Amino acid sequence: MLADFLIHNTCEVLTCAGPAPRRGPAQADAGSRPHGVVAARDGTIVFVGDAADWRATGSLTANAVVVDAHGGAVVPGFVDAHTHVVFAGDRRDELRRRLAGATYAEIAAAGGGIVSSVRATRAATDDQLVADTRRRLDEMLRCGTTSCEAKSGYALTVDGELKILRALQTLAASHPIEIAATFMGAHEVPLEYRDRRGDYVRLVIDEMIPAVARQRLAEWCDVFCESGVFTPEESCAILQAGRRAGMKLRLHADELGASGGSLVAAQLGARSADHLIFVDEAGADALAAAGVVATLLPIAAFYLKLGRFAPARMLIERGVAVALATDVNPGGGFSPSMPFALSLACFGMRLTFEEALVGATINAAYSLDRHDRVGSLEPGKQLDVVVVDGPAIDLIRVGAETIRAVVKKGRLVDAA
Repeated sequence: MLADFLIHNTCEVLTCAGPAPRRGPAQADAGSRPHGVVAARDGTIVFVGDAADWRATGSLTANAVVVDAHGGAVVPGFVDAHTHVVFAGDRRDELRRRLAGATYAEIAAAGGGIVSSVRATRAATDDQLVADTRRRLDEMLRCGTTSCEAKSGYALTVDGELKILRALQTLAASHPIEIAATFMGAHEVPLEYRDRRGDYVRLVIDEMIPAVARQRLAEWCDVFCESGVFTPEESCAILQAGRRAGMKLRLHADELGASGGSLVAAQLGARSADHLIFVDEAGADALAAAGVVATLLPIAAFYLKLGRFAPARMLIERGVAVALATDVNPGGGFSPSMPFALSLACFGMRLTFEEALVGATINAAYSLDRHDRVGSLEPGKQLDVVVVDGPAIDLIRVGAETIRAVVKKGRLVDAA
């Protein structure tokens, strides 16, 4: 077989190959191939296996790129399955207040939180949003993210939500990270609708969703189902409208309390229920029965000082596929690093390294309906790769420069 890109001299290739999503004990199988070789042509993997087998069956084009892993590990490019990466403004003052003891609810009641970002994002130009978001995506890429989800939700007007989604469309056409766009006009009830929230729900359903669908700006529809934000009934109505308009479903669920969001996600057959810090066994069983992925966001729980993480161990034991994401956002998702999410998943949510890696790759890809082409290293899929400067478990050495190179579709997009 002929290849134009080769990665060799590894200590290990963790392929995460096989059926998706991984549930229960299968989530711990990261598909280790000691001293493996990965080869691709035109951005598509053609070989993953032993170096001796490659030497016997493979050859390189004259202009092939050859990456020496210098004894390091190779893992699939990370899939960040939940971000709010498009926004304007700066809420680091809220971080200082949180460190001084203020809660998320207290900050929001004082005019901070999401509505603070809404004010800034409404005022931003299209070019400003694109430029600011590009810098954040660059940070994510350097941390090994090669695909991500990105939501609207920081404008909460028809024109503003379309502006955010158009920015994502521009970036998707020009940035190495592959972007799955999500419409989330139901991120918060804006201040001007607080005394007539039903009118805002109707605006989302009757005007925002049709406008987004007409312009084909979003693949997914999401709602913040939480006490004080959108009720289970409102969430169902909005998500059903999104589905009728051709969008697939995901849901913020049980983040700040037992909101019933996990049951909504199961009832509607959403692809993903996200956060789940307060999900209980009944909610987990409902998610498992409906085949909903639990996308967990330990970085958000960490920076919001919630005092607990999602019960990942319980979810896996009850047969729910677990994915991981950063929740990059202006108020609580202060880290663009999927390796940091892996670290918190291991030490805060009691996952093994292999379970966390599967959650950050093939399960996350499944949660975005991209598992047919990304999330694992196997022939026929895109060559999206992170080359580690050492064994794979070095990825959880927080603050260390553990990533040697990042490859997207068979092209080096970041290299040390």
